[in-house]
Amino acid sequence: MIVVYTSPGCASCRKVKQWLKDRDLPYEEKNIFTSILREDEIKELLVRSVNGTDDIISKRSKIIKEGNIDVDSMSTNSLIRFIQQNPSVLRRPIIIDDHNFLVGYDNEEIDVFVPRELRKIARRSCVNNCPNYDTCGHFLSEEESQEKSELAI
Repeated sequence: MIVVYTSPGCASCRKVKQWLKDRDLPYEEKNIFTSILREDEIKELLVRSVNGTDDIISKRSKIIKEGNIDVDSMSTNSLIRFIQQNPSVLRRPIIIDDHNFLVGYDNEEIDVFVPRELRKIARRSCVNNCPNYDTCGHFLSEEESQEKSELAI
């Protein structure tokens, strides 16, 4: 299941949700201001982020700047409590599923959330005169590039 961490008024959050709806991909939305983020959820975000706190925390947020807070020097438990008490420090949207993790909306990177099986179907069935070729053709070239990379390994 895809989980999208959002906030009200976030334009990128709206784009992600619309992108998922347009592709009929089920997702669970978690508004970071109305849902209490559980400790295990925050740990999962930290573990999955390649660059640790840099990926998911906005160091330019008002709370961090005004409080002169160094999140990198916090213990994991202190950081989790800090995020729970100050969810506005999280970058948005954060999109996560069993295999993928993305912060923000990126037209090219978000395609990883389309199941591989669907990308394969698109590759086999979409031809130049297909009305959806702009989308399918993108999957076609992405899938071919990925398969060539996997064969090279």
